[in-house]
Amino acid sequence: MFTTFVIGLREGLEAGLIVGIVAAFLLQNGDRKSLRPMWAGVALAVMACIGVAFALSLADQRLPLKARETMEGALTLLAVAGVTYMLVWMKRHSRDLKSDLEARTAAALDQNSVKALVALAFVAVIREGLETAIFLFAILDGSNSVALGLLGAVLGIVVASGLGFAIYKGGARINLSRFFTVTGVVLVLVAAGLVASSIHEFAEAGLIPWWQGPAINLTPLVAPGSIRAGLVTAFLGFHAVPTYAEVAGWLLFLVPAGWYVLHRPRRMVRTQTI
Repeated sequence: MFTTFVIGLREGLEAGLIVGIVAAFLLQNGDRKSLRPMWAGVALAVMACIGVAFALSLADQRLPLKARETMEGALTLLAVAGVTYMLVWMKRHSRDLKSDLEARTAAALDQNSVKALVALAFVAVIREGLETAIFLFAILDGSNSVALGLLGAVLGIVVASGLGFAIYKGGARINLSRFFTVTGVVLVLVAAGLVASSIHEFAEAGLIPWWQGPAINLTPLVAPGSIRAGLVTAFLGFHAVPTYAEVAGWLLFLVPAGWYVLHRPRRMVRTQTI
């Protein structure tokens, strides 16, 4: 539940920040009529994300076992790619996010382009929404409590929406650099676990026959049904006896991704607060 809460919070706040900045800019410029196409873009993106989530669930139920394991492994890697892109994008753009969005919104208004505003809101929400849908699908697949996982994600999105609204109204200020660093560390752990899970799925499908010997016995930590087992599986992505291939994949992602999130160039002496 905690893992999916962090995912919902992180993704929801990113989308909320973008939409909130655009909405605030429109109101500051006295252009309330442009809010309608912006919200239309948000609504279209939400419906598209729900459709993708439904399609993934339907496909997973109807495919034969080997094909399902292959699809689950591929989607898990896609989730890893999505979160990796997100971490890189936010680290590069978080400092200039507000000014960049305001410039793009102003350009759309200057051109009197309703389509540009719809596209801006649509892309902002659908990117985060699709990442969330794929991420949750990968994490909740085979989970002992899908309902709790979904509840965590919903709570994260609700909290993110509240923070986004408070920021939009000017009643809350958060240090974006610190926030994205903390949640980034959690997501790196989760993504590394997903790499191990994808290797496990591909091995089950017979696509990875190498290094399948047992690397370590985690049975005492992952007793079936225990909270500790859920946390270990959620964060590390390991089963009771992970293979050498799973541990190697976990480390190959965790080390460079963790360094990237935590590394701070000396020239970054200021952090952005919104």
